[in-house]
Amino acid sequence: MKKNEVLNRLRGGLVVSCQALETEPLHSPKIMARMASAAQEGGAVGIRANSPDDIAEIRRAVDLPIIGLHKVDYPDSEVYLTPTMKEVDGLVKVGADIIAVDATARMRPGRLTLREFFTAVKQKYPDRIFMADTSCYEEGVEAKALGFDLVGTTLSGYTEYTRDVKLPNFDLMKKYAETLGLPIVAEGGIWTPEQLRAAFDLGVWTAVVGTAITRPREITRRFVDAMRVFG
Repeated sequence: MKKNEVLNRLRGGLVVSCQALETEPLHSPKIMARMASAAQEGGAVGIRANSPDDIAEIRRAVDLPIIGLHKVDYPDSEVYLTPTMKEVDGLVKVGADIIAVDATARMRPGRLTLREFFTAVKQKYPDRIFMADTSCYEEGVEAKALGFDLVGTTLSGYTEYTRDVKLPNFDLMKKYAETLGLPIVAEGGIWTPEQLRAAFDLGVWTAVVGTAITRPREITRRFVDAMRVFG
C-alpha cells in the first residue's frame, strides 16, 4: 500500500495492539494472529504488533495495516522499542506497513542519539512509513523535524521524566494535534470507550488500544485490584 492509502485507512478508526511478551500466557504468534482476526471482525482499522514472527503470522490472518515494532533489550540503553537498525531491518523484511520507533530523548544502544539513528534509518529506507513513539511535547517536535510520518503519545508516563503524568495524556494529544501538522496517534492508558471518544474529540488521527482489549491477565488484575479497594 502507498503511504497515503495506509494513513487514510487508519484515519478516524481504532488500532488494536496485539502483543504478548514471553512472560505472558498468550505469548504465541498464532494466538496473536487470532487476536488480530477478532479485532478485525470487531471493527479495528489496524493492528499494532511486536516482533517479526508475530507480524508474519498476523499478516496471514488479516488484511489490515500493521504498525510493527520489535522490543529488544540492550545492556547499554533504556530504549527497547525498535532500538537498532537490526530491528528495523527485520520489520521491513516481514512487511510491516508502519514501523514504530522509540523517539524519546534517551540514548540508544551504542550511545547513538535519536537523530543519529533515524538519519541512518531514513537514508536506508526513504520510502517507509515511520511512527515516532514519544513521551513529551519536545520529542514530538523533534520527531517532526527528523521526518517521522506519525507521532504517538505511546511512551508518555514510561520515561523517567514523565513518570508523574496522568494517563491517558490528553494534554499532549491536544497540543500535538493543534501544532504538529502530522497524523497524531493517541496511545497509552486508554481503558474506556469514553476516553477513546475524548481522544478523537481532540483531533487525533487514530488511536491505539491494547491492554484493555487484548491482555486478559492485566484486565483480570484490574478487576481484582478494584475488589480489594472496595472491600
